[in-house]
Formats: sequence, structure tokens, C-alpha cells
Amino acid sequence: MSLVSEIIDRLDDAGTPFRVVGGAAGLAALQQRRTRTPAAFVMVAEEVSSANERMTGPILQRLETDIAVVLVLENLGDPRGGTAADDIEALKAFVRSKLIGFRPADAAEPMEHVSGELLKVRGGAVWAEERFSCARTLEEQL
Repeated sequence: MSLVSEIIDRLDDAGTPFRVVGGAAGLAALQQRRTRTPAAFVMVAEEVSSANERMTGPILQRLETDIAVVLVLENLGDPRGGTAADDIEALKAFVRSKLIGFRPADAAEPMEHVSGELLKVRGGAVWAEERFSCARTLEEQL
């Protein structure tokens, strides 16, 4: 199971506040049509590998993966987005509680929170991104 799939499953667990939890394709489709909200979309935002740690033999590298969780919440009764902006704080807290300290199957360490950012507020909708980091090890035999 991929890292993104593991996180989607974790956020779509029993008791989730989200009506939709998906990946990058779901977020791209949202540009074309509306979706049920609140929604969370999970994707790899960036990957950075360290230099090979071994002088000879197999390759061993640390891979740091940043995961973006884009949260979308809509309240059409409030076109300025004030109510949705307040409600998104609860969604951020839920996502953080599910992912901070979570250790995916192939992770070298538990996940950590990196940052959060308000992406846009328009037409009663609020978009926010929460970013998490996960370290894994890449190893290949020569």
C-alpha cells in the first residue's frame, strides 16, 4: 500500500468528519465541479533524498517525503467564509490528531507536522493545506 493510500485510509476511518477523502485526482476534479464538503485531498508535495550513506556496496539513502492534506470546507450561507474559516480549525485539529506520530508501514520514523497554510477563501469556501513529513529509507543492492 502506498504512503498516500495509508494516509487516506487513516483520515477516512470511522468517525471522520469528512464526506470525501481522496487523492490528487480528486482535487484536480474539484476544479471542474463541486464536491461534497468537508473534503480532504492527500498528495505527495515534495520528496528530498540525502546522499548515499555508504561508501561501497548497496546504496542507502534517507528519503524525506512531504505530504500535503488539502482541506476544503464550504458554507454557502456565509459568502465571506467566516463561519467556514472557524470550522476548518476543527478539521485541522482532526487531521493533526490522526497524522502526528502516525508511523506508516515503511516509515523510518513517525510523521511530523511541518506547516499549515490558508490557500483561499472565496464564495463561502475555505481551502487550507496541512503539510506533514515522513522519513523513509531507500536501499538497493548492487
